[in-house]
Amino acid sequence: MRNLHVITLVLAGSVALTACQKPFGGDVRRADTSVNAIDGTGLSDIMLNTADPAEAVSYFSRAVGENPDRIDLQRGLAKSLVRAGESQAAVNAWKNVVAHKDATVDDRVDYADALIRTGEWKEAEAQLDAVPPTHETYKRYRLEAMIADSNQEWKKADSFYQTAVGLTTRPAGVLNNWGYSKLTRGEYSEAEKLFAQAITYDSSLFTAKNNLILARGAQGKYDLPVMEMTQTERAQLLYTLGLAAVKAGDVTIGKGLIKEAIDTHPQHFEAAVRSLRALETNVSNG
Repeated sequence: MRNLHVITLVLAGSVALTACQKPFGGDVRRADTSVNAIDGTGLSDIMLNTADPAEAVSYFSRAVGENPDRIDLQRGLAKSLVRAGESQAAVNAWKNVVAHKDATVDDRVDYADALIRTGEWKEAEAQLDAVPPTHETYKRYRLEAMIADSNQEWKKADSFYQTAVGLTTRPAGVLNNWGYSKLTRGEYSEAEKLFAQAITYDSSLFTAKNNLILARGAQGKYDLPVMEMTQTERAQLLYTLGLAAVKAGDVTIGKGLIKEAIDTHPQHFEAAVRSLRALETNVSNG
């Protein structure tokens, strides 16, 4: 069997309400811009879904400071920290959420997700073990599958991935993860099928396309499959396939694919050029 080394990833400002002096000498009252006053505008939802992640973190941090007992704001802060890529801070925020008296099962699942992002697999597994088996959601089973993968419990992983796929209308991501799991196990044919299936659900998912090429290269399939791709993507995929061929010992084929990648790319393909030079240098020195 060929060995494969897997190549491995709005609201701006604040709401300002101005108050005008009453025309007959009434008291001037400052507009209330507290979190309670603006909840009705759906600002929290906007911050969670469309605002710049850093702005959302700033907003929810201030909001939690003003209303430390409100779990909805604590939850918003935790989700915003995940969006902003502040993984460790997100773990701490979710820990506070699950400790709240009004915490939900979904909060515990989100806490497990944050723990996985920081590599705390055992604690994530413990959190999911505390979730009732009747709580059957896509996110729960996707995380269960990832944890089973980390434990090399392949049958459990396959079962969880299969369940997760059936619980979402957008399974491309989880199919890609499942395929990657198969790839790391050396089950290249099964991995290829899963990556191809992922692409049918989301043709823009380049990670799945690249993984598909790795799975094919591991089987000695050195041609690109028929699928939607841009010229730049085609060049990058040819380069991936060329590297896979070289790693499998098929150096001549690999060099040809890398040359084709350089010719295909609409711009200068520096990484491919460097690789080709290195290969040619090794051959000449050999």
